[in-house]
Amino acid sequence: MSPSAHPAASSRTPSAAPTQADLLAFVRRVAEDHELIGSLPLDPEGRTWLRLEGPDGSEAWLIGWPPGTGTGWHNHAESVGAFLTARGALQENSLAARLPTDGWKTLELSEDVDRERRLTAGQGRAFGRHHVHEVLNESRTEHAVSVHAYYPPLPRIRRYSRTGPVLRLESVESPEDWQ
Repeated sequence: MSPSAHPAASSRTPSAAPTQADLLAFVRRVAEDHELIGSLPLDPEGRTWLRLEGPDGSEAWLIGWPPGTGTGWHNHAESVGAFLTARGALQENSLAARLPTDGWKTLELSEDVDRERRLTAGQGRAFGRHHVHEVLNESRTEHAVSVHAYYPPLPRIRRYSRTGPVLRLESVESPEDWQ
């Protein structure tokens, strides 16, 4: 079955923007399609991905994570999103703080902002706009596979570096940078 014909399409009206709950329900349904999950080619060194048709104009991806890979600290700008681990386990480190969206290069974070989640197969989460996180496959031997959905489709990704409590904005990418 092709991803664009995937039965996980939403039953909402096409003009309604999907909510975080809608996106989480979508990634959960897609993760249950074992044939689709198994069809993703896995590379031993780099992440692999397959674009899916998300609900109501959202952007969706199936992503393969080799052992020891991760995203680095980033956010999805104005998009809300959800992701779910379909196979293996992923670690999400996030910040429980609302950061200014523009006009800064370096921030010193308070001690109590760090959050950690280990998401094994079948576990996922939704997140709001400007959610800063990194996602990692900490396994030394096993691939992980996850399903992600964002709305609106990703207008930008902000990438950060982190040293202790200091978060530094390194770059802002737009869709043209990913082509």
